[in-house]
Amino acid sequence: MHFLKPLALAGLLKVSHAESGILTDPSGACSSLFTTLSNTLPNTTVNFVEYLPAGTNITFSQDYNLSTCNSVSQVITVDLCRVAMEVKTSERSAITLEAWLPGKGWTGRFLSAGNGGLNGCIQYTSLAYASGLGFAAVGANNGHNGTRGIAFGNNSDIVHDFADRGMHTGVLIGKQVTETYYGSAHKKSYYLGCSTGGRQGFKAVQTYPEDFDGVVAGAPALNFLNLTSWSALFYTLFGSNSSNPSFVSVQQWSGIIHAEVLRQCDGIDGVVDGIVEDPEMCRFRPEALLCAPNAGNSTDCLRKEQVAAVRTVFTDYYGVDGKLIYPRMQPGSEVVASRVYYTSGAFAYSADWFRYVVYNDTTWDPATYTIDDAKIANDQNPFNIATWNGDISAFQKSGGKLLHYHGQMDAVITSENSPVYYNHVSRTMGLNSSQLDDFYRFFRVSGMGHCSGGDGAFMIGNQLETNAGTDPQNNVLMRMVDWVENGNAPETITGVKYVDNDKTKGVDITRNHCKYPKRNTCVDPANYKKPEAWTCV
Repeated sequence: MHFLKPLALAGLLKVSHAESGILTDPSGACSSLFTTLSNTLPNTTVNFVEYLPAGTNITFSQDYNLSTCNSVSQVITVDLCRVAMEVKTSERSAITLEAWLPGKGWTGRFLSAGNGGLNGCIQYTSLAYASGLGFAAVGANNGHNGTRGIAFGNNSDIVHDFADRGMHTGVLIGKQVTETYYGSAHKKSYYLGCSTGGRQGFKAVQTYPEDFDGVVAGAPALNFLNLTSWSALFYTLFGSNSSNPSFVSVQQWSGIIHAEVLRQCDGIDGVVDGIVEDPEMCRFRPEALLCAPNAGNSTDCLRKEQVAAVRTVFTDYYGVDGKLIYPRMQPGSEVVASRVYYTSGAFAYSADWFRYVVYNDTTWDPATYTIDDAKIANDQNPFNIATWNGDISAFQKSGGKLLHYHGQMDAVITSENSPVYYNHVSRTMGLNSSQLDDFYRFFRVSGMGHCSGGDGAFMIGNQLETNAGTDPQNNVLMRMVDWVENGNAPETITGVKYVDNDKTKGVDITRNHCKYPKRNTCVDPANYKKPEAWTCV
């Protein structure tokens, strides 16, 4: 079978409408897509096409598409044409792809949504979010179904799809589906993703610089292979229960350790508010929690073995060659990180990657992990999945814009890796921050967990669940649109936190998050919940 080269799609599909981009009969145009796309898109099977009115609660069926993963249903806010497809990427791999096309009010914008973890799960909330804002939106399963990496075993084509081919193929097909439906090509193309989705956004910037005019990439899993090794480290430090003398319980992490982190570091930013505003400035000393010699089995302090393990968590991780594998976990994340990494046994994503990609050995034991494994994994770097290229000049020359953000309470991907990459780009391209500002801006979001949640003003509009409004200052997606289409580059991005995280109870905190390398400092501690109480320095 011949598989279509991606660029060969251009110009394949031509349709005519009464007025380009404006549908006089959106439902009828949707119905005709099944036959049109089936007859024209190579290596593509159209599973179904349906036109759905605003307010529909879509119930996802596993019958045709296991990439729904744990999604049960999704409410849509606009009339839309939903197109579900399977696109072959090789003789032994394919992506499942959906396009959600607004029937009315299309803005001429196209958007691709990213994925998360090792999963092959279409991000339906992102499709609903983007289509509700007038984008023609597409999302794919990244080449496999489910939330784990088992499908990678003995199939490098599926690994290739996960690394970059799956999303890129979905973008190219999605743009053609969009043009077929509306009778007009998109005017601007955008990307929105976090975590693995953040890495996918950077991969597009590094490898496919023409795919997007604007990329919003959060908490990116950059330096992916070393991230996987760093994530594997914690099981070898703590084990999974108190039989390991270094084991630290969830209660200790959430209690005495978190309290000591705040005692040592919370006030550095000018106010004690329960948030470590800039964790890079926090040099946490777990030795302050050492038990007295006669403490026995007290849980109100840490034994020396526990202190050593905790210090390792908050220390940069180096490899056999003396080079940095991954930065330390940032202080302030420990309440959630204790459940993700420190007390729950082997991290599933790391175990899967080593079992099914690095060694192709399902019996590999995560308890045996060492820095030698980290070197082997990083040296392999299949399809350049590391995503660590510091030269993004092709994206710059294409006129693209990149908005990078990272929550400073991230308990999955240390927030300290993002400035390492930003500075890597600066050195590689020989550009200082003011020069990078023309096309690449990075924001640290204090009190934000992994992509969402947290104790701070984390609602920045990066996904449906964190949408506090569509004003560009309060919404990173619309901020990107404003930058691309109007030239209004962001100096800060504004986040909101509601009382008890309940929008009906009103706003608790509003904060303007600074553009790196500036940091937030509180100048009016009495009013720290208001944005005017902070300044970027």
